[in-house]
Amino acid sequence: MNARITKIGMCFSLAAFTLLVVFNNITDYGSNYNFVRHVLSMDTTFPGNALMYRAITAETLWHLGYWLIIAGEAMACVLFALSAWALFRARNGTAASFNKAKSKVHAAAGVGFMVWFFGFMVVGGQWFVMWQSDSWNGQDAAFRFYTAIIGVLIYVTMPDGELE
Repeated sequence: MNARITKIGMCFSLAAFTLLVVFNNITDYGSNYNFVRHVLSMDTTFPGNALMYRAITAETLWHLGYWLIIAGEAMACVLFALSAWALFRARNGTAASFNKAKSKVHAAAGVGFMVWFFGFMVVGGQWFVMWQSDSWNGQDAAFRFYTAIIGVLIYVTMPDGELE
C-alpha cells in the first residue's frame, strides 16, 4: 500500500506543480511573456550568429507561442490530476486494476515531456539557440522539470502486486 500511496502522491505533486506553473504564467503574464519574446526574437543570442534568419519578431506570434506553452502546461496539469485521481480510486483494488489506472500517467508525462523537452530544449534551446543567451536561457529549469516527470513515470509504471 505504501508504494501505491507514494505513486498517487507523486502524480498529485506533478499536478500541483503544473497548476502553479499555469497559474503563475497567467497571473504574471508579462514576466514569462518577456522570456518567450526574447527567445523567439533571438535578441540576446551571440552577436552576428548565422541563425538569425529563424528569429520571430511579430508580437502576435510571441503571444501565440506563449499561449501554446500555457495550453500544453494546462493539459499536463489536467492529465496529472486525472492520473492521481484514477490511481487514488484504484488504490484498494486488485493489482490489475491499479496497474490499469496508470494508463493516464503515460499521457500526462508525454504532454509534460513535449512541453519541457521538445518545447524548451528542442525548439527554444536549439532552433532559437536559447543556449546562447545569458539572460533568457530556460534550459536548466526545463531539464529539472522533464527529468522529474520521467522519474515519476518510471516509478509509477513499475508493476504493483496484490495488497497484503
